[in-house]
Amino acid sequence: MSDFRPVLHLFGLILAALGVSMLVPTGIDLLDGSGNWREFFEAAIETTLTGTLLALATQGERTGGLTTRQAYLLTAAIWLGLPFFAGLPFIDGAPNASWTDAYFEAASGITTTGYTVFSDLDDMPRSVLLWRGMLNWFGGLGIAFVAMIFLPVLRIGGMRYFQTEGFDTLGKVMPRAGDIARSLLWVYLSLTAACALSYAATGMSPFDAICYAMATIATGGFGTHDTSFASFSPAAQYAGVIFMLGSALPFIRYVQLGHGHLGPFWEDPQIHAFLRWFSIALAALLLWRYTHDPKGIEPTFRSAAFNLSSIMTGTGFGTANVANWGSFAVVLAYWVGLIGGCTGSSSGALSVFRWQALGAVIRTAVRRLHAPHRVILPRLGGKLLEEDVLSSLILYFTGYILALGVISVGISMTGADFVSALFATWGALGNIGYGIGPLTDRTGTMVDFNDAATWLMTLAMLLGRIGMLAILVVFLPRFWRS
Repeated sequence: MSDFRPVLHLFGLILAALGVSMLVPTGIDLLDGSGNWREFFEAAIETTLTGTLLALATQGERTGGLTTRQAYLLTAAIWLGLPFFAGLPFIDGAPNASWTDAYFEAASGITTTGYTVFSDLDDMPRSVLLWRGMLNWFGGLGIAFVAMIFLPVLRIGGMRYFQTEGFDTLGKVMPRAGDIARSLLWVYLSLTAACALSYAATGMSPFDAICYAMATIATGGFGTHDTSFASFSPAAQYAGVIFMLGSALPFIRYVQLGHGHLGPFWEDPQIHAFLRWFSIALAALLLWRYTHDPKGIEPTFRSAAFNLSSIMTGTGFGTANVANWGSFAVVLAYWVGLIGGCTGSSSGALSVFRWQALGAVIRTAVRRLHAPHRVILPRLGGKLLEEDVLSSLILYFTGYILALGVISVGISMTGADFVSALFATWGALGNIGYGIGPLTDRTGTMVDFNDAATWLMTLAMLLGRIGMLAILVVFLPRFWRS
């Protein structure tokens, strides 16, 4: 018999913390003299009270950590349940959104996707803009916690690699999950502060610098202006490139750097591959743009570097419409979006590790054809890829491509053109948040998609962020058997 009390207790505590955090945008509205503070305050009370009562009702003596089943359920509950409460301020207050749009916006924030159905951001109360940035930041932090602490234990996907390699090194310094969590929080705060100070130094207002820093480090993409990043200085855009790329690297490596272990960072094959592939894609895009639309060297380089890094890291900021650069640029953006950032970061998509592991499997298969009598096993970075990693890899690739196709067709059946449907699914499933297609070109948002398409995109965002296996396994009958 499954005991749901530990799951509900922890979810209640997290929900209560979410409600308390709503007091921050409430205070912003009070300082600004905006009447929107009442709606935020009511949502804060409702969320905090619900979470507190749930935690108290399920409180009991803890005899140990979560079981595997409970950890799966908690992971699914967090990303499925929190957007319901996080979207409450959007319904009762500005912008008076529908339940569909409010849940979509909150889910987009918490999953660090960055798609939005809100327009006229420049006229929004600052509380709404700050809350969107906070949702991005909370989501990125939660993703990092799950990736570094829970997923290695559950042997999900590429994080098993860090249990056998990265955590061996980390364990010599911090053997307990609590120590890892505290170090991760310190790294995350430090990166956010450094990013905010850099943005402020390049001309952003303090408020914009904080909101965009939270979204950048979380690779979330929520901004405070309808023009996203285009209205900021070239220096701010270069700073954005640096911090977006840095946020797509494994957070565990920053923790190790903070404890004086330089080797794992410089020797990580994921980091090498990520930076190499980005450089190759950037060089190809620059060559295309210089030969087809020659303009100033520096503006062309800056625009290409910013938008390509935004797409590959899944941040979703933009300074230009990539679709206007030609078909090659669109195809290139699509592929780097599928690659994504590193496993163990807040970035999404298939991840560099999975592509590297797939390449190792293909190379091993080819070598076996040439030497059928030799025992050849797939390796990555000198480490053996275990059977559970390979099984998870195959299932994830299959599920990802299948979901990409099925949801794209589903959105097109709601009345959207297929290009918009395909890229909407690509951006949602990969938590990229970068819109391409006729339905996004008009406003740069997802507001022109109908409710049915919005819910399909929400499903894609949640599948992409939680992980195919981590959520689909909950619906398997054998998962509930003792």
